[in-house]
Amino acid sequence: MVGLKKFFKISGLIILVLIIAIAIYGYFKGKVITDVRQELSRKIENFESKNSDEYMEYSVIKFNKAGDFHTGFIYLNKAVELNPLAHLGYRGWIRLRKIRDYDNALDDFDRLDDLTPDVVDAPWGEDIDFLRGECYFGKKDFRKAIEMFNRNIKNQKEDWADINSFVYLGLCEYELGNYEKSISEFQRALAQSESVCEAHFGLAKAYRKLGNTTLEKIHIKKAETNIFYKRDDPYNEYLNEIYLSEILEFKQQSRE
Repeated sequence: MVGLKKFFKISGLIILVLIIAIAIYGYFKGKVITDVRQELSRKIENFESKNSDEYMEYSVIKFNKAGDFHTGFIYLNKAVELNPLAHLGYRGWIRLRKIRDYDNALDDFDRLDDLTPDVVDAPWGEDIDFLRGECYFGKKDFRKAIEMFNRNIKNQKEDWADINSFVYLGLCEYELGNYEKSISEFQRALAQSESVCEAHFGLAKAYRKLGNTTLEKIHIKKAETNIFYKRDDPYNEYLNEIYLSEILEFKQQSRE
């Protein structure tokens, strides 16, 4: 019994020593990591680093994710300066999706495209012509937007292109007053999926313009039913994003 007590006492002391050793190791490891990060931050903030990825990461993690794009661009611009091929696409994407700076976003996409003449670029994972189409749509240059979205569909092929390419084409034709053509484009989206509420809403508006109240009501109902499948992102409001409130408002107008 005495030997067992002695064993547990020694074991307890060993465990205590191990816990203290682990705590000390963790403290010094954390301090080393903190010191390294502080030194890296100092180098970046003083523009001493020659690594474009460090400026990019600093811009994204410290500022862009917090919505401070004004400060973030100070370091993102340096990343682009050092390695335009690697970072122009992201900067253009940020300019389009986050701050609606369409002209400068287009400049970035065009520069990137010039650097890669034999490649169809995909900034931040999206076809470059789709993104350029959104820029022109935002600028209300609907004819140029149509050109870009059609080029995107050609790049990706009909069955693989972003389904919103067809929605945007329908919206552009609608804005140009080409209601029959807009219907044709919205139907291309629905050929890919019947749950595209943006296409149903666009069809309802086009059919109202053409005086076809029967089809207008059919598609506004489908838009409402499928609203949970809408294009949505908690961090970005898309240019073609729709909301239940506007569908219900449109529906109410059709009753008056």
